[in-house]
Amino acid sequence: MRMFRSFHLALLAIFIFPALALAQQLPTPPALAAKSWLLVEYASGQELASQAADERIEPASLTKLMTAYLTFAALRQGTIQLDQMITVSEKAWKAQGSRMFIQVDTQVKVEDLIKGMIVQSGNDACVALSEAIAGSEDNFAQMMNREAQRLGMKASSFRNSAGMPDPQHYTTARDLAVLVSALIRDFPEDYAKYYSIKEFRYNNITQPNRNRLLWLDPTVDGVKTGHTEGAGYCLISSAKRGSRRLLSVVLGTSSDAVRAQESLKLLNFGFQFYDAVQLYAKDQAVSNLKVWKGSEKTVKAGFTRDFVLAVPKGYGPRVKAELVSRQPLIAPVTQGQVVGTMKVSLDDKPMGDYPVVAIEAVPVAGIFGRAIDTVRLWFN
Repeated sequence: MRMFRSFHLALLAIFIFPALALAQQLPTPPALAAKSWLLVEYASGQELASQAADERIEPASLTKLMTAYLTFAALRQGTIQLDQMITVSEKAWKAQGSRMFIQVDTQVKVEDLIKGMIVQSGNDACVALSEAIAGSEDNFAQMMNREAQRLGMKASSFRNSAGMPDPQHYTTARDLAVLVSALIRDFPEDYAKYYSIKEFRYNNITQPNRNRLLWLDPTVDGVKTGHTEGAGYCLISSAKRGSRRLLSVVLGTSSDAVRAQESLKLLNFGFQFYDAVQLYAKDQAVSNLKVWKGSEKTVKAGFTRDFVLAVPKGYGPRVKAELVSRQPLIAPVTQGQVVGTMKVSLDDKPMGDYPVVAIEAVPVAGIFGRAIDTVRLWFN
């Protein structure tokens, strides 16, 4: 499982950078009233449009996506339980900014804290969850940074669970796209359960979800808003139309209304001007590659996820893919091991090179089989 996840992160890291060397064929993205932005095809992680996507920004409450990721991981690992009661500390109670209004020394159910964090953007809920999971918010920040590195968020640094301003608390639009992709991919049930909730009532106070797109576009099912004076108004959105899901990251707008308007503009651009083309299905054998010194003579090579590319509307039939094998491929071959490269082109112009993995394991052969292949390799 770890090998599969590592492969996906490698594939995402390749796609998330501009892949199409076809400027004259690409649709022109809209101009947005934002400091930086990024549009991503979720299935592949492929970038469709961007501006200043690698510029360091203050994430504000978008930080809560990492807090949610670690909370869902803690639930899966059994570190906390949904019905577990958490005693509210004075630090959580005193949290500044947006709050769910938990009271010091009272007990709150973990699931209510999750809803308070996601729907109400409660800073107090984030502190309470971080203390329950890691013992202290400082310890939790260390977990956030470790997870960011594991996910490939190389331009991010976290200092707190809620997104309070700090000179060493920063990220980029590109890293945020990696994070929200991982959240949806690794915790699909939790994402579907919480991120489309439009309002939540706690302590006799009902607060609406600040993501206006949940009301404006029925295909939008998340994700998170953020705002501080330094960050401006920010919104990460996810919309699924048919089988396609697009992610937009819009940072540094002038108002709540503008971040919603510009996010919808970006999503509509991606759906209207690009098609998603599935080249290969998950675990489909793209080829059977020669294996040396193995118990089997070949290994099935393919992708651990549906291999999907976004191309300008109508260009799907003009995409070509060529597999280049890594040879000699010597056993043992582990499931998920990179064994080749898929070279993809559009009208004979390169779109990118993407890793192909073994979709099955091939252990080593016996001593006699290894000896024969050793001799054969001398003549190859």
